[in-house]
Amino acid sequence: MVDFEAQLRGASLRVTRPRLAVLAALHDHPHVDTDTVIALVRADQPKVSHQAIYDVLRALTEAGLVRRIQPAGATARYESRVADNHHHVVCRSCGAIADVECVVGHAPCLTASNNHGFVIDEAEVVYWGVCPDCSEGN
Repeated sequence: MVDFEAQLRGASLRVTRPRLAVLAALHDHPHVDTDTVIALVRADQPKVSHQAIYDVLRALTEAGLVRRIQPAGATARYESRVADNHHHVVCRSCGAIADVECVVGHAPCLTASNNHGFVIDEAEVVYWGVCPDCSEGN
């Protein structure tokens, strides 16, 4: 079981019911958009406002407890898996997103041909394709 209270305290954030609810929702439902987070949280806590959930998502993202991803042409999504440099695969048809483990070993796409003086500490790779459900329909 994930200790969301410890995560919040470790990030110097106050432990509140909306923050706990958002962390739990993202833990159980990775890669969801803001509207889905709102629906998940409000199913358990109907009095939490939309604005409160937006504020919680922003605070959790800024604290590094949540990652905001936004593949090209897609709405922003959130996930609680932040402790590693993983990537994503996105379905061009339905928009489904799944985690892809980081490429291991030498991979030219992860080493910049010219870093322009930057100290690179992360590479963001998005793989695009068609998910199994959508390919079955073709």
